[in-house]
Amino acid sequence: MSKTVTRTRLAAVAAAATLAALAGCSSSAPLDKASAASCTPAKGKVTLQYWNTVPGMDKVVDLWNKKNPDIQVQTKNISNDQYGTLGNALKAGKAPDLAQVGYDELPALRTQNAFVDASACSAATAAKSKFVPWTWSQTSFGGTGVFALPQDTGPMALYVRSDIFKKYGIAIPTTWDEYAAAAQKLHKADPSLDITFFDPNNAEWFNGLLWQNSAQMYSYSGDKWHVTVASDQSKQVADYWQKLIADKLVRTDLANGSTQMYAAYQKDQIASYVGAAWGYSMFRDNLPKQSGKWSIVPMPTWGANGASGDWGGSTVAFMKGSTHLYESVKFNTWLNSDPEALALENQLGGLYPAADAGLKLPALSKGVPYYNNEKIFDVFADSSRKIDTNFAWGPTQKTVNLALQDAMAKAAAGDGTLTDALSAAQAAALKSMKAQAIPATAGK
Repeated sequence: MSKTVTRTRLAAVAAAATLAALAGCSSSAPLDKASAASCTPAKGKVTLQYWNTVPGMDKVVDLWNKKNPDIQVQTKNISNDQYGTLGNALKAGKAPDLAQVGYDELPALRTQNAFVDASACSAATAAKSKFVPWTWSQTSFGGTGVFALPQDTGPMALYVRSDIFKKYGIAIPTTWDEYAAAAQKLHKADPSLDITFFDPNNAEWFNGLLWQNSAQMYSYSGDKWHVTVASDQSKQVADYWQKLIADKLVRTDLANGSTQMYAAYQKDQIASYVGAAWGYSMFRDNLPKQSGKWSIVPMPTWGANGASGDWGGSTVAFMKGSTHLYESVKFNTWLNSDPEALALENQLGGLYPAADAGLKLPALSKGVPYYNNEKIFDVFADSSRKIDTNFAWGPTQKTVNLALQDAMAKAAAGDGTLTDALSAAQAAALKSMKAQAIPATAGK
């Protein structure tokens, strides 16, 4: 789901601190097995606890409760301190039955034995067919269990000011080479105009760019993690953006979602935006006078396979200590795959669903007036289907992201390069895993 920059960064700091504290009392095993679970239905009425950060989720839960008197759900919004609240509950042995967890946080929490494996429930394993393949691979850790169900995603695409491109006779780029060429042409035509901006304090966005280029940041085999944050594929992405920065073809002084960012777009100083599905409302709501000037097209690609990337998204995880797994699976499956529930979540919380049924919602099948009545969600649906299913997050991802951001900010200021930032992030990954006694080695 969409998050403001401030909230994202505060969450990153809090998550890193919380998960580090959890690590102090965790097993030294790199991937602890989830708690044993039974899928026996309860004999009486059950009340489940579900914690999340989604606006309007209480209304969605109300819909469930009206239809399921014997399985009632109590929801709690923890958006002010998502991972701090969840981490404290886990330490105290008072975690909810279900909780919203970002895809990039799943490995870290699994390392701390925070989940219960729901694969004992046939309904949980059968749910695989309901979701976009890459999301299922994230929640099942390559098929080793069912620790969460996908909820929403952030498939990426290119937002373009089609009127600006048309004004200067520049074709909408379909490859990154074409994008760089367009950047040069736009800036030459108008020195005050840049094709986009590079936010050095947004590791999550940069990770999405790496993901698109099949840059496998981590893998797990032989009882250890193999860290490849600074792979050749990652360096290709870093070198590309480094050249744009060095040639002063992109701005580096803007933060995603900031007032300054919107001001730059308002003044026609930036001609495109590399973003996720949830970002469509950002421009619509903050730049209403530019209605009809924006289009959304597929993300520029590196090769013929047309791969895309993801930025953001969450799951609903089965938390350790839950004594009502059967009921949790039933509610979780409904919450994240039932068309009525998905429609309400999209309407109230702006979630872009991970379920195949969600991609077919009437609201996502219509033209969007702000974007020339174009069917922009068809672009995001196609993007979602082209996201690499093998991509994996590491168990100390937030720590790595903070290191990456720190080094990228230095590179943007002229101290080092983005490739140096990748090396710094890789070193941080290995150091943080060693500190938590998680077996890891540098890979290629």
